Amino acid sequence: MSEWKLWSAQDARQIFAIPLPQDDKYSRGVLGTITGSRQYPGAGVLTCWAAMETGLGLLRYFGPGYVEKLILAKCPEVVFGGGRVGAWLIGSGIDANSISRRRRREINQACKSGEPLCLDAGALSFAVQSAGPTIITPHYRELAGLLGTRNISTSSGEISQDPKKWAVVASQEFAVTVLLKGNSSVVASPDDLIELPASTPWLSTAGTGDVLAGIVGALMATNSGKIVRNEISLAAIAASAIFIHSRAAGIASASGPITASRVARNISLAISEILNSTH
Repeated sequence: MSEWKLWSAQDARQIFAIPLPQDDKYSRGVLGTITGSRQYPGAGVLTCWAAMETGLGLLRYFGPGYVEKLILAKCPEVVFGGGRVGAWLIGSGIDANSISRRRRREINQACKSGEPLCLDAGALSFAVQSAGPTIITPHYRELAGLLGTRNISTSSGEISQDPKKWAVVASQEFAVTVLLKGNSSVVASPDDLIELPASTPWLSTAGTGDVLAGIVGALMATNSGKIVRNEISLAAIAASAIFIHSRAAGIASASGPITASRVARNISLAISEILNSTH
């Protein structure tokens, strides 16, 4: 196992797919999202908003009509329904205990597609079904519950005391890249161990995890070809997403309270700062 690497702006810059003059919306990356629900409609809005702010070519949303209307009001660029997809973001704002038969079928089809996947919140348990390169994005309580499904006994408190250990355990158990969310997030994969600088504590507020998931999904879609060809690692994608998220939160906060919406609103500026950073 390799040593833990502290991620930097210079590292994050390497994973951005800068558009070329000959690019179009398809070549710039197409993300399919199965997020949000009637119970948590805002998660659908925040994931789509954050993904678009990260530099996608096209986003396709699959979800309830009620959520579609909210997304359209905020992100008129989003399209609804089938078509070409280069990567998937699944689970944000979905209750694992109340997934409809239709939605479960959509998730299963996406997991079996072989395309890169980001599984969040209510879709974490689908990690065992994924056929493509996969990132999961649990927080401490979610990871404890997920490990419990494999008879690995732990608690959110234990995980918070040693997040590096438990991220590695989960990565090995499920054969995926684990982005373990916290004030100081960590990323573990079979080949890479990455720790991130601490984020502002103001980031611990509702919806910010949905924003992070949107960033991860977008970076996977814009780099989907490189992921499939093993030219870029999922760990680098996950770590760079956290770095962007943390920088956007810092810009939004300015040492004061923030909301998830304000973080999403500052993603583009955060990326611009990272791309132009000399460090």
